[in-house]
Amino acid sequence: MLRRVAIVVLVAAGSLAAQPGNAQLVDLSTLKCKQFIELPKETVIAVTMWLDGYLTDEEDPAVVDFDKMKVRAERLAAYCGQNPEMSLMTAAENIMGR
Repeated sequence: MLRRVAIVVLVAAGSLAAQPGNAQLVDLSTLKCKQFIELPKETVIAVTMWLDGYLTDEEDPAVVDFDKMKVRAERLAAYCGQNPEMSLMTAAENIMGR
């Protein structure tokens, strides 16, 4: 599990690092859904990837499926649009949790 999370974090960090001058710190423990859906698209993707790794069960295969990731990001954004004051972590657990 740690290896999978590390890979997801590295991929997410790489996509954020590719945006010099747009460096952001996103505190997921305090982020509300409304704030999440207002983030730049690249940041939403990076956060979704991180959440997927964080919420993945240790026994699940270490695979990144970009098509599934896109669907998860869309579902999470839609759910957050309906629940703007909900914590992003709670929303992610409801949508992406296993």
